Amino acid sequence: MTEPRNPDDPDRQRRSGQPGQGGGPNPPPDGQEYDDEAAEYPPQIDDDEIAALRYGPAGMPVGPRSPLIEEEPSGLVSRYLFPTEKFRGEWKLHWVRLAREWAIGVVATLLMGWLTGYFTRRGETGMVTVVVVLWLAVLAYVGWRMLDWYYIRFILTNKRLMLVQGLVTRSVGMMPLTRVTDMKYDQSPLGRVLNYGTFVVESAGQDQALRTVKPLPNPNELYLRIVEEMYEPEAVEARLSRSAEEANGG
Repeated sequence: MTEPRNPDDPDRQRRSGQPGQGGGPNPPPDGQEYDDEAAEYPPQIDDDEIAALRYGPAGMPVGPRSPLIEEEPSGLVSRYLFPTEKFRGEWKLHWVRLAREWAIGVVATLLMGWLTGYFTRRGETGMVTVVVVLWLAVLAYVGWRMLDWYYIRFILTNKRLMLVQGLVTRSVGMMPLTRVTDMKYDQSPLGRVLNYGTFVVESAGQDQALRTVKPLPNPNELYLRIVEEMYEPEAVEARLSRSAEEANGG
């Protein structure tokens, strides 16, 4: 004889997924299904937990990141690219490259102010003029170095690495990606704090037009971008295609 079903049976409520006196699970959240085998609903993960999994406890990204791709080269770079070449990005050197020049400018300004006041109190106007001229010469040197830094660009395409430098006398170094046999970047303790590094590129040839580039910003992301272009060009093209479709509303 079949035993009649008791609607207040805790085991029945637990099996059916309905809450009751037996401590069954709560009603399922929207969009979730009851797991019969585990006798519980899948755990919910809020936005904070997802962020912790993605970025880690220190807020740093976990695993390789998908780098952003520059859309168009600057006018300084575009003249050195041929039509069938696909531009991937260009970078200035890290601002720490100018640390010495800035220090020279600050020290020269402070020294000029002190010497100007000193010679003015002594009534030596000729020496004041000499100090001001020397200070202007130092500022001209610092400005020249800053312009030279601005026109240095490290360039990545789907074919090669390039280094363009020089304000008056222009130098263009190039290395095909197919000839790169080894590549690394080094970071000093200060480089880790300020996020810059030195790239060293090795090739099969003896004479290398581009071997050491320093200091470059975001070396880890740049390293991943170059390696991906060397070993997974199809993945780069696929990601660019998806980005283009999303940008066009596809």
